[in-house]
Amino acid sequence: MTPRAWILTVAVCSLGVGALAHGTEDHAAPSALNVPNEVTALPWDLGGSYQLIDHTGEARDQTDPDGRMQLVFFGYANCPGICSAALPMLADAKEVLERRDIPVSPVVITIDPKLDTVDTMGPALAEISDDLIGLTGRPEALQEAYDAFQISFEKIMVDPEHGPIYAHSSHIFLMNATGKVLTLVPPVLPAEQVADIVERYVGR
Repeated sequence: MTPRAWILTVAVCSLGVGALAHGTEDHAAPSALNVPNEVTALPWDLGGSYQLIDHTGEARDQTDPDGRMQLVFFGYANCPGICSAALPMLADAKEVLERRDIPVSPVVITIDPKLDTVDTMGPALAEISDDLIGLTGRPEALQEAYDAFQISFEKIMVDPEHGPIYAHSSHIFLMNATGKVLTLVPPVLPAEQVADIVERYVGR
């Protein structure tokens, strides 16, 4: 199985058939899944460098300027579907980890730079949490990130209220402060379980 196929399989298994497509359905609170306790390395190289712009207009790459662990999600800020469940969970996981004295940066890299600009991404994310960091940029700069992280997506429809609706891989990348991908985290886990996973990788 190729890396891209394995990643998409992870997302499908985590979210259920059809859940990769964004929609307007409500999302129930997630319950804990049976995630292995041991720290394991990914079976291939994943991730790499990128040069993007955050929602405040500052340049940002794959490293964290404050030396924090990073939870990175590819989606979009103005999103009615799975992002609306994953993004609050990322903010909640950050709060849980702060109580454990583990600083982490929850990062959202847009898949729709026309919708998620520097001007629009910040206010949309702030409606969820002030802790979320939004990244956007030129299409070619974003494509470098998509290629490095094996991200695939396609526009499946245009919703009259929400605009373009994308089907995309929905896993979360746990990265260290230097931008190394440590593992993949299913976006449907509760915040406490995500924090448990991050804690196992601290210092790696």
